[in-house]
Amino acid sequence: MNCIIIDDEATARAIINHLCNQTPQLNVVSEFPNAIEAIKFLNQNEIDLVFLDIHMPDFTGFDFIQTLKNPPKIILTTSDTNFAIQAFEYDCIVDYLVKPIQLTRFQKAIEKAEQMTIVEEKTSVQKQDGNNDLFVNIDRRLVKINIPDIYLVEAKGDYINIKTELKNYIVHSTLKKIEEKLPDTLFLKVHRSYIINTKKIIDIEDNSVLIKQDIIPVSRANRPELMRRLNFL
Repeated sequence: MNCIIIDDEATARAIINHLCNQTPQLNVVSEFPNAIEAIKFLNQNEIDLVFLDIHMPDFTGFDFIQTLKNPPKIILTTSDTNFAIQAFEYDCIVDYLVKPIQLTRFQKAIEKAEQMTIVEEKTSVQKQDGNNDLFVNIDRRLVKINIPDIYLVEAKGDYINIKTELKNYIVHSTLKKIEEKLPDTLFLKVHRSYIINTKKIIDIEDNSVLIKQDIIPVSRANRPELMRRLNFL
């Protein structure tokens, strides 16, 4: 995997570079002392993975992520443990490494990134099949759902509630699993508990959307992507 390092401290960049050199599957393409320079680089180059510090002058790691239209996989590297919950609101973030970083912990993060890549490639192939049917297991029966009819998927503990034009389906599964089955041309995860069909949006106000009679919250991390999907006049 081709990767870059973004950290305002030269020592921190050198440590990450050393860890990368001990991990054969990684190739450090470049490193940057600030996010602005990295953004200019990413506008012209494709990268598989970014090692990103959170606390940097003027432009934080989270500012950097929100600026990117299609962010690559990101591993946060920081001495601050207070942002772990906020970090995982971003789908692109693979792991959260707290400095000083040990090699074994570093390599576990790389394994996560590799596994995520495999899942994305598999999902891409499935989506290209053009199959509009989704089969779900309900009371030991396989029930077929027409994917374009789904307007909302809501996480409810160990279950998900799939809402369609005609009927709702309670299925023992996770939001992540069904997200992998749904075409991203139609569906978007707007909150840790909700996936919506963007074609079914009726209204948007502040940090929420109206779909049918459901008012769905939109997280700050997912709002930029939602706004990019919309066709504005």
